[in-house]
Amino acid sequence: MTFPKTSLFSKQEAIGFAVLAVVIFLLLPALLDNFRLNLFGKYLTYAFVAIGLALCWGAGGILSLGQGIFFGLGGYCMAMFLKLEASTPENTSIQSTPGIPDFMDWNQLTALPAWWVPFHSFTLTLIAVVLVPVVFAFVIGVAMFRRRVGGVYFAIITQAFAAILTILIIGQQGFTGGVNGITDLRTLHGWDIRTDAAKEILYYVNGVLLFAVLFTAHFVRKSKLGRILIAMRDQEDRVRFSGYDVASFKIFIFCLGAAFAGIGGAMFTLQVGFMSPTLVGIVPSIEMVIFCAVGGRLSIIGAVYGALLVNWAKTSFSESFPELWLFGLGGLFIAVVMLFPNGLAGIWTEQIMPRLTRLWSKRGSVSVASKPAKPKSKGAA
Repeated sequence: MTFPKTSLFSKQEAIGFAVLAVVIFLLLPALLDNFRLNLFGKYLTYAFVAIGLALCWGAGGILSLGQGIFFGLGGYCMAMFLKLEASTPENTSIQSTPGIPDFMDWNQLTALPAWWVPFHSFTLTLIAVVLVPVVFAFVIGVAMFRRRVGGVYFAIITQAFAAILTILIIGQQGFTGGVNGITDLRTLHGWDIRTDAAKEILYYVNGVLLFAVLFTAHFVRKSKLGRILIAMRDQEDRVRFSGYDVASFKIFIFCLGAAFAGIGGAMFTLQVGFMSPTLVGIVPSIEMVIFCAVGGRLSIIGAVYGALLVNWAKTSFSESFPELWLFGLGGLFIAVVMLFPNGLAGIWTEQIMPRLTRLWSKRGSVSVASKPAKPKSKGAA
């Protein structure tokens, strides 16, 4: 099986990246106040997960209903570092055991658990933000893909893992903060992350990291690996019979999606200021799939727009109709799946772009036809 070489960026893809950069770095900051910009900063953290799903589901055909696992693990790693920084002996002097997080003291712990100690280091925390979700994804991937578990069975199993992790976090209240999660996060190396100025800076950091993830995902899609993933999605048995280790490719792309989700979770913790099990379970994991589906699971840029649009609609609808917004979200998902199976990106590439191309071609032909002919020279025969 051979694959033709392709350029890294087509003209249309370069324009798509440029437009998205204008929207994130120029348009939204110019139009929104600090509160709304912070909300869109939170929405951008979900876009990390949507990009990973566009790779796993759109390119590789791996539908995961448990991406909240990796989003939550990355978020909890960052929250543990921030909580330890806020839990100095001076700040916790009124506790029975100063120097440990407040929820541990409430649950009568007298010492910091050993597995919390590495999170005193910011460097180790950054490594853990990526490594911990990847290790969990690797364990799940090896257990499932080596046994050729896929399709709806894999989706259900990942959903079960999300439920199990949520129950585990809630049950271990003394170590994880329980149902309330890890809250009251104040500073990052002494820098107050609760101010409006800090939220704005974190918004731009989100945008830069998002484009780094986008370029990585785009490189994967354009590489030989990306073409193998698409071939696996369409004809898995044929790829396997051609001599490729299908399970290894699936494990790799699943782990890469988990790494993206972990980065998004860490940025969510910094942007919002807390992390709780409500962001780990089944409901948020399904919502993350909806972000990708609405934007277009075949397009990584479409997945970003899907995350922004669905979350903006969710916020707006819940403010006006707090008891009905879940039905609206479900209706939006059903409408997209039935009417526009390739999402917003599909509408753009399949309907809008062809019309614009035909219109541009007609204008070009009219201008050529209306151009006067060049007169012949006298010496011409």
